[in-house]
Amino acid sequence: MGLLLIPIGMWIDIRRTRGDNEILQRKRLIINFNDRGHRNGFLIFLMVTTLFLLLTSVGSYEAFNYTESVEFCSMCHEVMDPEAIAYHNSPHASVSCVECHVGPGADWYVRSKLSGLYQVYSVLFNKYPTPIPTPIHDLRPAKETCLECHWPEKFYAHKLAYEKHYLADSANTEWNINLRMKIGASHSSKGLTEGIHWHINKDIKVEYIASSHDREYIPWVRYVNLVTGDTTIYNDTEDPIDEELLATETPRSMDCMDCHNRPSHEFRTPQDFIDLAIAEGRISTMLPEIKLITMEILYEVYPTKDTAMLVIENRINGFYEENYPVVFAEQKDMIAEAIEGIQTSFKKNMFPEMKATWDAYPDHIGHIEYNGCFRCHSDTHESDQGTVISKDCDLCHTILLQGTKNDYEVAKFDESLEFLHPVDVKDKWKKYVCAECHRYLYE
Repeated sequence: MGLLLIPIGMWIDIRRTRGDNEILQRKRLIINFNDRGHRNGFLIFLMVTTLFLLLTSVGSYEAFNYTESVEFCSMCHEVMDPEAIAYHNSPHASVSCVECHVGPGADWYVRSKLSGLYQVYSVLFNKYPTPIPTPIHDLRPAKETCLECHWPEKFYAHKLAYEKHYLADSANTEWNINLRMKIGASHSSKGLTEGIHWHINKDIKVEYIASSHDREYIPWVRYVNLVTGDTTIYNDTEDPIDEELLATETPRSMDCMDCHNRPSHEFRTPQDFIDLAIAEGRISTMLPEIKLITMEILYEVYPTKDTAMLVIENRINGFYEENYPVVFAEQKDMIAEAIEGIQTSFKKNMFPEMKATWDAYPDHIGHIEYNGCFRCHSDTHESDQGTVISKDCDLCHTILLQGTKNDYEVAKFDESLEFLHPVDVKDKWKKYVCAECHRYLYE
């Protein structure tokens, strides 16, 4: 643009002086390479312009790369701090932000930069909400981003999942459960005809309408067999869809993000990240009731991270000083280590200033603290033909092992155990959705 100003300026100047000095006007239009001054001026102009264009090209390329970097995406420190920390502790930590949020191609690059202008304005003038709302409704379709790496034609059969938990009793009893997750069919040769990933089989289409912004409540589901054309509509008999919503809302086609909605920005629940810290040895199970007192502390709301750090330290020390004076006197190092482990885990998962916590961002994988699978698989979504979307646990997984370290219950090969609740709640776990108790367990 700077170089274009030179001929434009000459043209304006000529028009301004036209008629006043005809000789000067003619001379300004003459470039004579036999004239040493003209020749030298032109060569200098050519060399400087070439160098300038080269530097501009390199600079533009580097600027483009920088705007695509993780560092650039994390520049708004306080606003993006929760997402950045969660991202660096996620399975996608080596994948750059733009590979998922923008993807390949110039059109989505331009869209992201235009969207970013409003985001910059929001940060500069403190107009952003806390927490940042999700889901992002204009996010690029998963098939154009996720499937760049995750190949849908090659889903595997079953996967083993090993979960380690600790009960909130005086001994912090270890409770383990091993699952065979049916992510695909019983054999990979069957493709996506069975298993969890059946939902994105290319021969079917699953659509739904959510009654809440966060897609936690789904009263209406439509299944379409794209081969035969058969269509089945399921309505939630306990919480039916509003007729006005059904008439105005466009159904959303289910894709990867409807279950894997927190693939890189997961904020773990307190019981989850404390179980992990205990399993890693950062919190000792030798401290009586450490799980229980930690849960009571972490389920409170704090205005700032610094406040939470002080409360954690004071409450843990005070608890052992009052209730277990011998432990407090003899195990100060162990208590200090536990406090550090709790604080470190808190800082990775809970961000009071932005109100970004596990409760603000439901994770639709699973069904313990959030509705997850039970949003549709509830036994209450029924079609006009009388079929229901089943809540049967064995649809998605079989339980291979469960119990305490010294009292495991083990399934026979290719069989499943009936779930045994770690705390004796009789058959109540069969009647309710897990999240009804687990989400607000300590309130």
